Amino acid sequence: MAKSKTITTDDILVVLCNSIKSVLIKATDHPINYSAMVQKINKTCLKPDIGCFVLFDGGFSGLVIINFSAESAMEIYSNYMIHMGMPENELAKSHTSDEVSDIMGELMNQIVGDFTSVIGHELHTSITQSQPKMLTINKQVMLSIDTNLDRPQARRVTFMTEKNNIFYLELAMDKTEFIKLPNFEEREAFDADMILEQEKNTKNIVEKSAPSTSTTDQDLLDELGI
Repeated sequence: MAKSKTITTDDILVVLCNSIKSVLIKATDHPINYSAMVQKINKTCLKPDIGCFVLFDGGFSGLVIINFSAESAMEIYSNYMIHMGMPENELAKSHTSDEVSDIMGELMNQIVGDFTSVIGHELHTSITQSQPKMLTINKQVMLSIDTNLDRPQARRVTFMTEKNNIFYLELAMDKTEFIKLPNFEEREAFDADMILEQEKNTKNIVEKSAPSTSTTDQDLLDELGI
């Protein structure tokens, strides 16, 4: 008899960690890594120097917090803007700049968007996210989910930038299990970027194979003796 597969809260945490890693690597073109050791915590907090949080709800509820040090935030911000083509001398100089907060908030939005997309595909459930909130703070602020969780769980994971600057992910959600039924067929993942690339390649092939307008017009003129 085929065994069913159980997906736990910690498996969901791994999905979130991979979303953070993949989005930041793609956005900055620099390596990001996270620790293989996960810390169990009793409460989630926003901490200096930049704290960002997002609530999600739907198939399950939870709270995602990322706490950046000033150094890690500036490194990620700078790498992202330079990768986007901005000259280094035009970058913000301080982590308290509104521009830095805006960029970190946008990256947080991309991270949670990627996370919800993967969860929707792998767990066949839907979750929605709130707008990310970024706060530049100088002291710890305790944060909790405004909902009743039967068995709340909280985890912290350490992330490292290329220059070994540290930032932390904190996840709080209800203890949950998804049980995959045996012999269940996986849905094919939807990759919008791949589809757009395929359409672009097809268009280029068609354009290259089609005769040019000028050549066609000249052949017509030759046939008419003009």
